[in-house]
Amino acid sequence: MELAPATSSAGWITTIREHARKHPLTASGLSVSLIVVIGLVLQSLMTAATSESKTLYGYALLGGTAGFAATTLGALPAFVLRSIPQKLEDSMLGFAAGMMLAASAFSLLLPGLAAGEEIMGTTQLGAGVVVLGMVLGVLLMLGLDEFTPHEHEMAGTFGPGHEYCARLWLVVFAIALHNLPEGMAIGVGFSQGDMSVGLPLTTAIAIQDIPEGLAVALAVRHAGFPVMTAVLVSALSGVLEPIGALLGIGLSSGLAIAYPIGLALAAGAMIFVVSHEIIPETHRNGHQTMATVGLVAGFALMMVLDTTLG
Repeated sequence: MELAPATSSAGWITTIREHARKHPLTASGLSVSLIVVIGLVLQSLMTAATSESKTLYGYALLGGTAGFAATTLGALPAFVLRSIPQKLEDSMLGFAAGMMLAASAFSLLLPGLAAGEEIMGTTQLGAGVVVLGMVLGVLLMLGLDEFTPHEHEMAGTFGPGHEYCARLWLVVFAIALHNLPEGMAIGVGFSQGDMSVGLPLTTAIAIQDIPEGLAVALAVRHAGFPVMTAVLVSALSGVLEPIGALLGIGLSSGLAIAYPIGLALAAGAMIFVVSHEIIPETHRNGHQTMATVGLVAGFALMMVLDTTLG
C-alpha cells in the first residue's frame, strides 16, 4: 500500500536521522565533504560572471553533454538486445573501470600533483593537498553511498528510506552514484581551460560511457521494466554528467588551491566507484579473468589517449 506523502516524508526524515546516529563517522565525513564542496562552489561563483569563466563553463557543459550522448548511444542497442553474455558484460565493465582508473591517475592526479607543487612551493605540501582532495572525494562518495537509497540487481537494496521509494527510483539513484563523479571529473578537467587535461579526460569518459550505458539499460530490462523505460532510464542517467561537470568546474575554478583539490577529489570519487561498485560486480559471476583483461585494455587505451591528446 502506498504511504501518504506526508507520512512518507516524515518517515524518511526519521529514518535518515536514525541511520546517522548508527553511522556517526560516515555521517560526519559526508557533512565535512559537502561543506567543503559547497564552499568551493560558492567562492567560484563570485567570478562566474567574467567572460573567461563563461567560456570554461561552456567547455564543461560540452564535455558533460558528450558523456550524456555517449551514454544514450550505448543504451540504444537495448531496443533489440534483451541480454548479452555475462562474460562479455563483465569484460565491458572491466574495460570501463580500467579507463576510469587511468583517467584518475593520468588526467587528474598527475596534473593535481604538478599544480599542488607549484602553488605550495614544495613537493611534499603539494602531495598533501592532493591527498586531502582524494580523502574528501572518498568521504563524499562513501557518505552518498551510505545515505542514498538505491538498489543493485544482485546485492539488493541499500540506504535509509529505501522502503519509501519506488523500485525504479532505487535503480536511478544507483546509476546516479556512478555518473556524478564522472561528470565532476570532466568539469574539473576544464576548470583551468587546459585542453591537455580536459580533452583526453572527456574522450575517455565518453568512450567508457558507451558500454556502461548498454549495461545499465540491460540491467533495468532484466529487473522487469519495459524496454522503453530501460533505455530512457539509462539515457537520462547521462544527464548527471553535464550537471556533475558544472559542479566540478564550480568547485575548482576559483581559488588557486581549489584546482588541485578539485582534481584529486574527482579522482578519489572515481576510484571509490571503481573499487566499491564496478570491480566487485565484474568479479561476482566467475569471469574475473576476462574482467581483468578488459580493465588492463581500458587502462592502456586511456594511457595512449592521454599521451596523444594531452
